[in-house]
Amino acid sequence: MEPSLKEAVIADMERFRCRKDFYKRVGRAWKRGYLLYGPPGTGKSSLIASMANYMKFDIYDLQLSSISDDSELRRVLLATANRSILVIEDIDCGGDLPDRKTAQVCNNPKFCMLWLQITLSGLLNFIDGLWSSCGDERIIVFTTNHKDRLDSALLRPGRMDMHIHMSYCTSQGLKVLVQNYLGRDGGTHKLYGEIERLIEDAQVTPAQVAEKLMTSDDADVALDELLNFLMVKGGEATETTKTDSEIDEECD
Repeated sequence: MEPSLKEAVIADMERFRCRKDFYKRVGRAWKRGYLLYGPPGTGKSSLIASMANYMKFDIYDLQLSSISDDSELRRVLLATANRSILVIEDIDCGGDLPDRKTAQVCNNPKFCMLWLQITLSGLLNFIDGLWSSCGDERIIVFTTNHKDRLDSALLRPGRMDMHIHMSYCTSQGLKVLVQNYLGRDGGTHKLYGEIERLIEDAQVTPAQVAEKLMTSDDADVALDELLNFLMVKGGEATETTKTDSEIDEECD
């Protein structure tokens, strides 16, 4: 995770933690919403665990696919405790959730069956109303791989207060990972400069980088493994770009 983003998240949580009197004074529920979005493997679940450890909150992982209707959803939400994080992962999978006002045609029968009795308005009403008003210090986290698929009602301030983009690994993220797995000397290794040059364009996730760094405790072996991986991924990206350009030319 980018150091600057990490600092921003910590600062936001600290501000939330210290504002009990403020929320009471303005008549708002003491809750905070976070949307984590980005490609798979970019550390969304790890960030949630880190947030819980930092705040010393319990985590409730809400599997909407196991909830049959709004009544059951209500019972589940009211059973959660104060000082907790409610997590709904892959919220974009509910893209075929019945609309708040009008019925929509569902193009995905699987998701239609899962979400048939759970309406978007039901989910939002419980988050805004009973769930948040019946307790203190509540955090809700939605994760998605496709932010553009989400209903705008989910994204507005007061529901998702902070949107956190979990991106592919950058040079700053690489530096942190190399130090974590190989120590500070990893950043001065002869292969590091070439790896840093390749990382920005390779579009690899932090999880993929970590996997390669864990192949050996020997920095020579681990960084050589990572370098070869990035060279292959860079070639794939170039080939994909080339193919896309050829398609565009054919369309012209």
